[in-house]
Amino acid sequence: MGRGRTTGRSGRFCLLPGKRAGVSDSFGALLRAHRLAADLTIEGLSHASGVSVRAIGDMERGVSRGPQGRTVAALAEALRLSQADRDALLAAARAGRPRAAPSTAGICELPRGVGDFTGRERELGVLRDLATRRSRADETAAIVTISGTAGMGKSALAVHAAGQLADLFPDGRFFLDLRGMDAIPLTSSNGLSQLLRALGVAERNIPADEQEGAGHYRALLRERRCLIVLDNAESESHVRPLLPGDGPSMVLITSRRPLAGLEGARQIPLTQLAGPEAAELLRAIVGEARSVADLKAVDELARLCGHLPLAIRIAGNRLQSRPGWTIRQLTGRLADEDHRLDALAAGGLHVAAAFALSYEQLTPAARQTFRRLALAVGSDFGIPMTAVLTQLDVDDAEDALEELVDLGLLSSPYAGRYRFHDLVRLYARARLEQEEPAQEREASRSRMESWLLEVAVAAGRWFEPEHGTLPPERRSLVALDSRAEARAWLQAEGAAWLEALRSAARRGEHTTVVEVAGSMKGFPDQWPKWGHWAEVFTLSTEAARATGDRREEAAQLNQLAWTMYVCEGRTKDAETFASRALELAREVGDLPQQGVALVHLAWALRSDPARLEQELEHARQGARLALRGGDLKNYPQAVLAEVHALRRAGRPEDALERNLALVAELRDPAFGGFPIVTTYMLGAALGHLGTTYLTLQRWEEAVEAYQQAMPQLSVHPLPFSVALTQHRLGTALRCAGRIAEARHALAEAARLYEEEGDGDKAAEVLKELEAAE
Repeated sequence: MGRGRTTGRSGRFCLLPGKRAGVSDSFGALLRAHRLAADLTIEGLSHASGVSVRAIGDMERGVSRGPQGRTVAALAEALRLSQADRDALLAAARAGRPRAAPSTAGICELPRGVGDFTGRERELGVLRDLATRRSRADETAAIVTISGTAGMGKSALAVHAAGQLADLFPDGRFFLDLRGMDAIPLTSSNGLSQLLRALGVAERNIPADEQEGAGHYRALLRERRCLIVLDNAESESHVRPLLPGDGPSMVLITSRRPLAGLEGARQIPLTQLAGPEAAELLRAIVGEARSVADLKAVDELARLCGHLPLAIRIAGNRLQSRPGWTIRQLTGRLADEDHRLDALAAGGLHVAAAFALSYEQLTPAARQTFRRLALAVGSDFGIPMTAVLTQLDVDDAEDALEELVDLGLLSSPYAGRYRFHDLVRLYARARLEQEEPAQEREASRSRMESWLLEVAVAAGRWFEPEHGTLPPERRSLVALDSRAEARAWLQAEGAAWLEALRSAARRGEHTTVVEVAGSMKGFPDQWPKWGHWAEVFTLSTEAARATGDRREEAAQLNQLAWTMYVCEGRTKDAETFASRALELAREVGDLPQQGVALVHLAWALRSDPARLEQELEHARQGARLALRGGDLKNYPQAVLAEVHALRRAGRPEDALERNLALVAELRDPAFGGFPIVTTYMLGAALGHLGTTYLTLQRWEEAVEAYQQAMPQLSVHPLPFSVALTQHRLGTALRCAGRIAEARHALAEAARLYEEEGDGDKAAEVLKELEAAE
């Protein structure tokens, strides 16, 4: 049996009586020996001391070699150590803490950290986790890239993390500014020489050959546990010679570029702070006493700074230097977009200057792309619109966009879409105004808006069968070969084509405005909650009125009435616009538009029980006029408005008779009309038939009608109609006692409502689902 230790029957090691741990023993070995002597597990020691299980494990494995005094004291107290053993344990902890060699002091020292550093808890957690997992010489060193646009706080995060992780890197923490955004960055060879000197290599012993020096550097770090911050890297090749190989060290690299080409690196892209974090940082800089006076102003100032750490720091510093200012006064100065960037400057800190460093790195094509994208409207934009703005082909436009992403001037939230940070957009606008003549700016804007409206017309026609498709020569850059592609484009570029429509209206391009709205009238069914359809059809109504075309004005008023009722729920306005449409349609003798207006009037009166007979008469008259005018799309809607009114009037048998007659008409091949419209209207009629049967408490017939409706509605699916019919099918199944089927149908209805963003209806269905269970 060896000297100094014996093994008890439990298999645990314990110190022999009279054996005292010496200072020469490592802290981890001493801690483990004392824990085993006390017959404690790591979990037991954690519970007794309040030190986390992970921290104790790191100490015993040598990952954390020099914990702080209060931690050592808590462990010693839990272990009930004698004073001599406490002193020895504390001495071992002190010995494990990093000590800078006198000859290397000041070389690659960490810069002063930010005392009021705020947020980034998730990123700091990731870094600590990576640091604690690397503890052996045969493991690859941890490499982490921290990337993001200028002013995002990359360097501040790296330096703060280095401070927090000090106990895990007892062999030293080093910082090297690579000056990647400078005209002449620090070379890898020079950076390597500085790091070797910081690691204790004499100047005369540093190899002149970069490859040889990198090998020596890796050899030194194989047995050392160091943290190295490589700040402001230009590219992957800039940092590769400065990366360790195997060993327990860790490297944090900051760069405006993502450095995606670094093998085995963990990437941490930084975005702007969350709202609460941004406000917390501002309060930390300004001081609580000043902040609590107007917390709303603090939130607003953080928002105007784009939640960008650099901008928040500048705003906070300005307030510190002007004690007489209120936070709201600075908010008022930043509210003006034209002067916001100028106001975000304090001493040597300038938001615009930070962006300028990236801008100067761009190729000419990427610079032009950056400037002209300031004309884009909406939170994000795609490659085709970029190509139109810049007059580049699609591939070159994508290359320019990716270059902007690489330098942090754009982000790419998902494939094919790109986005500015708010302050970067203002910088792009300033560059555009300073570097391109007004005539060129206006030509670019006009080209973009014309293209947007042209594609909007092509996409909108997919949802209005009578329009047909555009000829091939009018298609441009965007694939619109299906309803799904058309819908995706109209929604993704909604803000952009709407602004283009407003612009056309301001210029008095009435024919264009009417054409766009006319092609779009079948699409609001697909996107009823957009929130801007009332504006679209108000513009088109005004444009039609300006041309003096009363027939067209009636058509646009009808669409506006539909929008008010279906999308906005504004029944009074719907009645007003439908009445005006009916009046104009009668003046010009347009029977189809008269029929449409009467149906809209019937809908608008549904909320007024006192006008039930009027509602019924409007629906019947609308059906007659639709047939006389050959409007086979509106005729079924008019009949269904009549069926609805009959049910409300307490005449379900009459409603059933009219409903069955309509279903028979729509199933008759001689009915005619556009097949896709007729199929959908048959689904709608079957849905109403199910509801009529529900009213009559004929549950099984209601179930059958709804089940027949679903495939018909799915041919040209309108999301709300499908969800509503599925919901009513579940109700009918529940009433019929078919509970298992009812649960399935109701769950599907809830899913469809959620998919369309209708949380209230989804909650209503879930309550019914609970009742069914």
